[in-house]
Amino acid sequence: MREASFSNLRTFLDELHRDGELAIVEAPVAASLELAEIHRRVIAAGGPALVFTHVDGSPFPVATNLFGTAARAELAFGSRPERLIKRLVGLAETLLPPTLGKIWGARDLAFDALSVGMKSRPQGPVVDVVTTDVRLDRLPVLTTWPEDGGPFITLPLVYTKHPTTGVPNLGMYRLQIHDRRTTGMHWQIGKGGGFHYAVAEASHSALPVTVFLGGPPALVLSAVAPLPENVPELMLASLIAGERLATCPGPGEHELIAEAEIALIGWVSPNVRRPEGPFGDHYGYYSLRHDYPVFEVSHLAHRKGAIYPATVVGKPRQEDFFIGDLLQELLSPLFPLVMPAVTGLWSYGETGYHSLAAAIVKQRYKREAMASAFRILGEGQLSLTKFLIVLDREVDLKDFKAVLTHLLERTQPETDLFVFSNVSMDTLDYTGPAVNEGSKGVWLGVGDPVRDLPKAFHPGVEPPADARDPRVFCPGCLVVGAPRVADDPGAAARFAEHPAFRDWPLVVVTDDPARASASPINFLWTTFTRFEPGADVHAAAKRIVRNHVTLTPPIVIDARLKPGFPKELFADEATQALVTRRWNEYFPAGLEMGDAAKGHLD
Repeated sequence: MREASFSNLRTFLDELHRDGELAIVEAPVAASLELAEIHRRVIAAGGPALVFTHVDGSPFPVATNLFGTAARAELAFGSRPERLIKRLVGLAETLLPPTLGKIWGARDLAFDALSVGMKSRPQGPVVDVVTTDVRLDRLPVLTTWPEDGGPFITLPLVYTKHPTTGVPNLGMYRLQIHDRRTTGMHWQIGKGGGFHYAVAEASHSALPVTVFLGGPPALVLSAVAPLPENVPELMLASLIAGERLATCPGPGEHELIAEAEIALIGWVSPNVRRPEGPFGDHYGYYSLRHDYPVFEVSHLAHRKGAIYPATVVGKPRQEDFFIGDLLQELLSPLFPLVMPAVTGLWSYGETGYHSLAAAIVKQRYKREAMASAFRILGEGQLSLTKFLIVLDREVDLKDFKAVLTHLLERTQPETDLFVFSNVSMDTLDYTGPAVNEGSKGVWLGVGDPVRDLPKAFHPGVEPPADARDPRVFCPGCLVVGAPRVADDPGAAARFAEHPAFRDWPLVVVTDDPARASASPINFLWTTFTRFEPGADVHAAAKRIVRNHVTLTPPIVIDARLKPGFPKELFADEATQALVTRRWNEYFPAGLEMGDAAKGHLD
């Protein structure tokens, strides 16, 4: 693998072209719906990165699917970050107490540190063209789903500084194009740029903002990394790139990333909001229409022949999945340093990451596992985790069937399952009673096995007549169809009390049991994106013991779609037909066409 990352988008594209990992689409395509559907079909087949050279209404080409396989994501960011993080962890474990020999042995890190940071130069390619005649409508901004509220910038690198401390933040927050000079600024809860804006707004001041498009791929990884609040993302980007990031003066208050393709310079005014959305998001549904701050663009700067980078989000697994998993692999050695009792941690991209995580912890005294659970749920972006599984024995956390089986063999739900209501939840998770509000669940599976799990459904009594198509997902977990919530909202609670299911520690009630049980990806997506612990966890019996709600198994999760829940994402029929008809025009040399409707779910 390449040691360091690439200095800009173009050097990365050149490498992909040499490796046969880039397809050039010269046929004219529309930025609205058509381009996104092409992208989805290519990624569904595990296909190459794409550059579209003729996008209707824009002079700029579009690059997508840059990180759409694990191999391309690894190539983009290089092996250097993993090597350095492992080296730092090893040093932290061995340097104390310090000796001259140990310090001398760590001198390589001192040399690496010298290459981390920023370097200013008089000018850079990003300011080849600078104009106040801002025409955002001439950028090839994609509309990706038929019910989207409009075109959205999907790979923006949003740079801000804290108004009083000057500490910078680089984040990725989608930007809906409102008109030729303004966009939305989707600052969800828990986002660094949003914290900066709150401080500025409290003093009735506008917050200067610069949005970069393209540049070193390391910027993308850094912008989405769950770093502590005051750790500058640009320092991580420099570390990944293996060199100081070049900056140059621009027309605004911020220095510009010299190798960026495009920069939008402006501000977000206080106390100004406009509706944004709907927008197809990475949970696989539409996020709904809500008010967000407004980014006013005063200047547009770009390279000559600038390339506009974009991505498409939707049902897993999409391009963001490969970036998210790579980040977890990269940062996993740090977990034991930050949380000493946590030896393993994995968030499941198939659920949108925040919906489900699993951890392996040290259980050195009774119930210590809960201390680790609280620590995880209080750590940065992990605090938005909706459901956390906690184990204390080694198991491959990426193998979800193994994780769930391990849990169900060991758990005593009466004392090991906790539901916390009236807490914050990820903005894009609509299972709660209101936006940003909901509940969390923690389920412990520690110690030795306490039960043998059933592997086939042979009930001793007749199941309920409306319990459809029961299927075993893994030992101990049964997936059962039920009437729609609108027709029978109490079906899940009724099933929990029925003796036909008493031997199963976990029953998932769903609208389509064949789909939900077809694969771990399907199970994770259809279950954890559709239930909220506070409202949708049922049991054979409930009672209060020492103010704890004791749940007697079977535990039943109601993962049916609830009335008012956002729609699942599907391309419109006209766009599907158009892309099918034109496929050979896009790829005259031939390229496999995947099934975008199913993606990786089947």
